[in-house]
Amino acid sequence: MGNQFAQRLKLCRVVRGVSRRDMGELLGLSENGYGRYERGERMPSAFAVVKLADFFNVSTDWLMGLIDSPARGSR
Repeated sequence: MGNQFAQRLKLCRVVRGVSRRDMGELLGLSENGYGRYERGERMPSAFAVVKLADFFNVSTDWLMGLIDSPARGSR
């Protein structure tokens, strides 16, 4: 699950055109701290996952790799 989360998180950020630094600021982390999520070195808290899903307008289940469709309201 961690690797899929990391891949999807990076995909969302790149598609949206946001820097790692900006994402870190959104979550109260350093750029490197956020980068650990994208590299699959760390998993964010549940609160951070919800905040990321809201920011990218995707479901938390999709972001975590539990479902295939990024649409909200799937669960």
